Amino acid sequence: MSVWKGLVLLNGIGAPLRIPLFRRIWSASLLSNLGLMIHGVGAAWAMTRMTSSADMVALVQTALMLPVMLLAVTAGAVADMFDRRIVGLLAMSLGLTSAATLSVLTHLDLLTPNVILIFTFLIGCAMALFGPSWQASVSEQVPPDTLPSAVALNGISYNIARSFGPALGGIIVATAGAVAAFVCNAVLYLPLLVVFFLWRRDVEPSRLPPERLGRAIVSGVRYISHSPSLRIVLWRTLATGICGSSVLALMALIARDLLGGGAQTFGMMLGAFGMGAVIGALNIETVRRFITSETAIRISVVTMGLGLAIVAVSRAPVLTAAALVVAGAGWMLAITLFNINIQLSAPRWVAGRALATFQAAISGGIAMGSWFWGHIADGFGTDYALLFSAAALLLTPLLGLWLRMPAAGSRDEQTVDPLADPEVALSIKGRSGPIVIEIEYRVDPQRAREFYGVMQEVQASRQRNGAYGWSIARDLGDTHLWTERYHCPTWNDFLRQRSRATRLERQLFQTASDFHLGIEPIRVRRMLERPFGSVRWKDETPDRAPDLLPAQANVVSGV
Repeated sequence: MSVWKGLVLLNGIGAPLRIPLFRRIWSASLLSNLGLMIHGVGAAWAMTRMTSSADMVALVQTALMLPVMLLAVTAGAVADMFDRRIVGLLAMSLGLTSAATLSVLTHLDLLTPNVILIFTFLIGCAMALFGPSWQASVSEQVPPDTLPSAVALNGISYNIARSFGPALGGIIVATAGAVAAFVCNAVLYLPLLVVFFLWRRDVEPSRLPPERLGRAIVSGVRYISHSPSLRIVLWRTLATGICGSSVLALMALIARDLLGGGAQTFGMMLGAFGMGAVIGALNIETVRRFITSETAIRISVVTMGLGLAIVAVSRAPVLTAAALVVAGAGWMLAITLFNINIQLSAPRWVAGRALATFQAAISGGIAMGSWFWGHIADGFGTDYALLFSAAALLLTPLLGLWLRMPAAGSRDEQTVDPLADPEVALSIKGRSGPIVIEIEYRVDPQRAREFYGVMQEVQASRQRNGAYGWSIARDLGDTHLWTERYHCPTWNDFLRQRSRATRLERQLFQTASDFHLGIEPIRVRRMLERPFGSVRWKDETPDRAPDLLPAQANVVSGV
């Protein structure tokens, strides 16, 4: 029976582990996550030994997660701009240096609450930088059909570490002190550093120069702001993080105040929560196969809410551990479903930024929620904070009435081959701009309303991929004539926009072009706004006018 179960695992959620590269990175990340869990136990328990304030204890979780919220968008832009392998190496080096320095300071008896928070914050910064590069590179390590399983496996890696790391961390802290926990974290960064160093990533050179950091951030924010499905997932992720973060922030207080235990009890309770999370992740494919995303999210948060309510009233370690298993399963199912939805909905060019925004949403929710539930625990007690958190989770399914979860993977968001660069008659550089694009359609007046509806979808596509100032106008003297107009910041940005269209967007542009009447092709004008200032003409500079016709194209491309 165990052999049969192993075969099912390797052909189901475990299929990506058959790929050597993914298996090596996954195994190394498991060890790194184990070190992070051991660090968390050491930091939280050291804080409880130095202060009785629930607020300060909860701030350990905030310090770890807040950098992900603050730096996520920047980290995502860096992941999309540069070699993700190099970014990962730099991030892991920062984490190793921070953990090693904290170990030294603890050994020298220089540990204070502020020192714990500062270096935990730096380790969180390393997580923030590493996360988008690592997650966005998963699709380079496995075939597309195994990507959901690979995403779930990464979640399992974290929660296997959560299952065993806290218990191990509790033993380490109880027997050798917090310094041993910090040293273990530093040492367990090394395998992941080695694996990333040895990874020979295939990098397809871009025909365009990379975006500048500021513009890359703007491009990512623009894409997400014009993608309704991504916005829904992010808002639901934020709400779940805020409402459910009490168990993560207050676990040390659950062990100390509600169960009357010590570091080992703390580790066991964290392990129970992590074990539940592993159970949830192992069943993610079954859940996705039989129920919709919205139903799955509702069941997950309700399950977690009921688990937290039991934890709040229980004073028996066995019952609390069982409730934490249930809560962990609900938590992991919800977070993994959100993550899969983001991974399958974002094109490759913006994958790092989309995943970074997801990390910002969940980590920001945990950071804000940890601070909030810590204050509630200070004012009303740990048990009441958990009860209020459970009630909030039980109410979050109501968000589905306004923000219904999209079906994960229901859209084909893979980019297609870029279009050839259009010919131009004016001498311009890549940074010249703004570029103005005008497209003229001749449409049957009887189909005007239908055409207008399609163009609203075209608008969202243009704006997601980098356009601004979009408009659609109808000629007052010719009821057949419609003009689409939009801007791109520079010529390079315009060329990037042409290369970002997904297969569905190309089909959408073709649908719009199919409305065009007559034998004459759709007319496209590409113009340089403010040409004198943009190309920096001088009085003696001649106006170049090569024998090139103004560029025109029929619009499968839309431009």
